Parts: sequence; C-alpha cells; structure tokens
Amino acid sequence: MGKPTGFLDFQRQLPADRDPGERVADWREFHHHLPEADLKKQGARCMDCGIPFCHTGQLVSGMASGCPIHNLIPEWNDLIYRGLWREALDRLHKTNNFPEFTGRVCPAPCEGSCVLGIHSPPVTIKNIECEIIDHGWLNGWVVPEIPARRTGKKVAVVGSGPAGLSASAQLNKAGHWVTVFERADRPGGLLMYGIPNMKLDKNEVVLRRIKVLEQEGIKFVCNTEVGKNFPADRLVSEFDAVIMATGATLPRDLPIEGRQLQGIHFAMDFLTANTRSLLDHHKNGNFIDASGKDVVVIGGGDTGTDCVGTSVRHGCKSLVQVEILPKPPLQRGADNPWPEWPKVYKMDYGQEEAAFRFGADPRVYLTTATRFEGDTRDHVKAVHTVQVEWKRNDQGQFIPRHIPGTEKVLPAQLVLLAMGFLGPEQPLVQSLGLERDARTNVQAEFEKYHTNKPGIFACGDCRRGQSLVVWAFNEGRGAARECDRYLMGRTDLP
Repeated sequence: MGKPTGFLDFQRQLPADRDPGERVADWREFHHHLPEADLKKQGARCMDCGIPFCHTGQLVSGMASGCPIHNLIPEWNDLIYRGLWREALDRLHKTNNFPEFTGRVCPAPCEGSCVLGIHSPPVTIKNIECEIIDHGWLNGWVVPEIPARRTGKKVAVVGSGPAGLSASAQLNKAGHWVTVFERADRPGGLLMYGIPNMKLDKNEVVLRRIKVLEQEGIKFVCNTEVGKNFPADRLVSEFDAVIMATGATLPRDLPIEGRQLQGIHFAMDFLTANTRSLLDHHKNGNFIDASGKDVVVIGGGDTGTDCVGTSVRHGCKSLVQVEILPKPPLQRGADNPWPEWPKVYKMDYGQEEAAFRFGADPRVYLTTATRFEGDTRDHVKAVHTVQVEWKRNDQGQFIPRHIPGTEKVLPAQLVLLAMGFLGPEQPLVQSLGLERDARTNVQAEFEKYHTNKPGIFACGDCRRGQSLVVWAFNEGRGAARECDRYLMGRTDLP
C-alpha cells in the first residue's frame, strides 16, 4: 500500500451532508464532496490486510458480506492515495458498469466486512467509489465504447432496472444487438422510479448513463409491457435469446381491517408517482400528496426511509414510521460478529430530516398495525397499533405476539405500506412457461441463470427475490456471460 501506516495516521472522515433544513426544501442530492487531499487520506487508511474481505461478496448469516460484484477495492484505494484518478477509474470499471449508482445507493456491505472495521471505523469505501466515478464524468473520461465488431445476434432484455442494465451493457460489449423493453415511460426501473431524486438524481446521473448506453448501441423501448402490448411469443421468435430482469415488484400487503379505505397506498406507487411528477415539472399534479397530512409509514427499510424523506419534502403535518422489529443496538452484538453485515442503529437521511422537522426520530419499534379506521367518506383517518414481543412458536420459529395494554391510535390521512416485496409479477412468467421456485421467483440456478426454456435467462430480483442493487448488478453481469456462452459457444465476459 502507498502508506502502510495510513490506518493509524488518519481518522475516518465522510463529507458533510447538506443541512436538513436546506435540503428538505428541494429535490437535489444531499451529499457534499470531500476535498481531494482528504480523499487521499481516506484511501491511505486501506490496510495491507492480506485477505481483503471487502470484495469477497458472500452471504454470511443470510446477509451480504463484502462486495457482491467483487470490486477491486484495495487497488483503487491505493491509486487514489497516489493521486492516480484515471487508473482508479479503470480499475473500478473492470467490475462495475455503474459505480455512480452503487456509490450513491448501495448500503456498502464492503464496509461491513472491512478488516479495519474489526477494531476501528472502516475505510470509507462507498464514498471513495462515488468520488472516483464523479471525477471520471467531470474530466470527460466516461465516453461511449462502441464494440469493434457485431455478432449479428439479437438479445431482448425485459426490464431496465439494475439487473437489466448491467446485462445489457455486458452483452453489448460482447457485440450483440441488445433491445431493452421497459413498461414505464422512462428507462431505469428501480433506479428511475423506486429511489427518490434526492438520493439518486435522475437527469444528472441515471439518464446521463442511459444516454451513453444508447450511444453504444443499446436500444431502449419504453411504454412497452411484454405480455400485454408486446406479445410474449413475438419476444421468443424475434430474438436469439431473452433475459428476464423484471424485478420483484409484487408488494407485500397488510390485509387487516380497513385496508380498503382510501388514502392507503403501496410505497412504490407513492414514490413512482412523485418522481414522475417531478420529472414532468408537476405539469399534471398527478401524484400522491402528503402535504398537510398526518402520515404513517409502515415498514422500516430503505423504501420506508424514502417515503419519510419524500413526505417531509411535501410538507406533511406529522410522521410516524412503524417498525415491527426491535431497535438495533448502537454497537455490534455478540450474535452479529464481523464480517457479518453490522445490524446497528443509524439515522438515515429521511429520519434525520423528520427529526429536524418534528424533533425526534419518527420510528417506533416493536410495533404493528392492527386495523385502519376510516371517516364518513371511507377515507383513512387513523391507524390502530399495538406493541409486540418476539416469541418462539411450537415449531421453534420467532413470531410477533401482541402485548395487551399497549394499544395506541395514530392519526393518519395517508398510510404508506413499505413492507417489502413478495416476488415477480406472474402473468409474463406464466405466459413464457417458466418454472418457479417455492417463493414464485423464476427458477434458475445462481451463476448459470438458465431457465427451463432454452435461450431464456433470468437474473436479479425476479430470480433471487428482493435484494440489493449491487446483487442485481452481479446477476445481470453473470446472466450476460452465460447468455453470451449460449449464443457463441464460448465467452470472454467476466
């Protein structure tokens, strides 16, 4: 390493975020940047650790440990310390087609498994990654790379989210003609409509990269839902291979009393409509408005956080985020050792903004909704909740049990359900005759990605279930490799 004692000489430092009072008034990204001199110091903290767990990319106790796309993290940390930004970008692009996305929205399992993190704050891997690619765009180093030759093979990719984009980019590099079908009005899938603009800018980040992909020869066909306005049999007959990358978009519902009331929405409907209205410059006002309302968000994950941040920007009257799990500890527990993902308490951007607006973290833990109460217009007006404790049932499984006497009533004119996803939507899967696993995901073996139908591959959330963006990138690249092997008899794709 460039500075073997860097981890002793320098403390972990992250760029400051924009002040919550400022950023809740707009939809711009909320992160600042570190000066180059400070970034070099952060790169110098990367240890000569012998076995860099940061890029192992394995599942440990069911959670990601290390980078799923095996980023060459120690190498580009060292290059940043030496000031070799162009070389660092080349190293980064070897494993990651879209570091500007992971550098913004990935939860950084690499940092959770950083060897330095055993006894000190880990290396700021995610921030350095983002700075490398932003530096590359700023200096004009990210340009279209048009294949020198074409194979004449045509591949259809269904879905333009993280898995679909990475599969498309790799297949195009191999020289195939790639057409990406997207049912929304803009490409990007989850990156476009599932993540708010203040977390991932759509024009300056997402569409910027889409434009480069188009210049490289990839064709995006939007407003087209395969199986509806584009027949599934036509997909098979007109293309030499098909990659299913539709995501796991079937939301988990909450079938309790009052669910039919107006004002109760799935989180993704709320987030999608908001981003679309924002990109359309609010010309039609066709979005779910939280302004002046008591908002209850049910679900404590990233999507719930995005609902919190969006509602605060709308100007909601009050906000409560209901989480059925216990509050995480401030430090790793004995049952959560390194290199597992650290399940510790943190204030994400949405909770910080809600705390600024209302004075406290909006989350209530070990709590579940029991029924929705409506007004005379059949619109939700309150959420009834109760605290829970997790106990083992007769089968030894932990389940939540209600605690009598802990009932509460939360005022709510808007309820957002952010409880995760059950799997892919089924009509297209059924029409193609694809086998499914016990969770209704498309059946295809990891790292092979072949479905039961020759020439049809599946990757990302529609194959593995709801997961991280970086796992989708891993699977998209892997599916492209196996699709290329199917088409050509061999492959040079990594």
